Amino acid sequence: MRDRYNREINYLRISVTDRCNLRCIYCMPENESSSVPIEEMLTFDEIEAIVKQAVKLGITRVKLTGGEPLVRKGIPELVKILHSIDGIEQVTMTTNGILLEQYIDELVINGLDAINISIDSLDPVKYHQVTRIGNLEDALRGLNAAIKSGITVKVNVVLYPGDDWKQMIMLAKDKPVCVRFIETMPIGMGEKYSGVFKEDIISFFEEQGIILNEDEDNHGNGPAKYFKPEGYEGSIGIIAPIHGKFCDSCNRIRMSATGMIKPCLCYKERYDIRKYVREGTAEDIFETLKMAILAKPDAHMFSKREYVTETQYMYGIGG
Repeated sequence: MRDRYNREINYLRISVTDRCNLRCIYCMPENESSSVPIEEMLTFDEIEAIVKQAVKLGITRVKLTGGEPLVRKGIPELVKILHSIDGIEQVTMTTNGILLEQYIDELVINGLDAINISIDSLDPVKYHQVTRIGNLEDALRGLNAAIKSGITVKVNVVLYPGDDWKQMIMLAKDKPVCVRFIETMPIGMGEKYSGVFKEDIISFFEEQGIILNEDEDNHGNGPAKYFKPEGYEGSIGIIAPIHGKFCDSCNRIRMSATGMIKPCLCYKERYDIRKYVREGTAEDIFETLKMAILAKPDAHMFSKREYVTETQYMYGIGG
């Protein structure tokens, strides 16, 4: 289905939980814990029912997010359920990698097509500071297990102030992964931690004398611009919502763990689909999804923070 601005919407991001086993500084307040009761979260059957209607509107790809999706019991089975739906061509996941080593084989067997692993520093002390409770070795074991499995692997790096991102580039030098640098969006805690942008990445490579060739391979469903540094085994991606606006090619909608459909991260508007899954009909689900797609705005306004109306933290909206 195309929205009002003739963009083809074929990608649905599904948050399966607002819970997380980390407390990253740009995502979650230090002393706040997730509080959505389990009964308010969509069941796997309910998620399946929604995706079946989404397929009728042209959704072909889904990504499972959180919070941290692997803290919810049975996620490999959900991957299998979604992959078996006629019309779904790809099921992927974003994870912090802490639990990935123990789940990767089952995820791949059940049809997971690709995985994004969030790691922001290769310094164990700084990693612990940024995540507040995380152990870098756990995340790296998850990363290496994913690479060994043969699945497509991307590493997501949030660009908060400091030089930690410079270390992360080395993962792409020595491993067959795509390291993607993401400008911090001014939502929730993210407003406090912006400051490194796309131009800083490009300038760093130039200063090091590293030649960046544009990488035309399709590395995923998102808006990243990809490069292949000469001599690197992997590649580099840059997602720049602030300084490289990509709204004209946006192809997604988002669903929270409680069944709220968000047309755009920037704005508070959301559509309650859970009530129709539990009390309505398949047609109600279809029409709610259609309404959300047609409500997608022309563009976000992250560069002018006074226009950002979303007030929830990222972990609560599956950002």
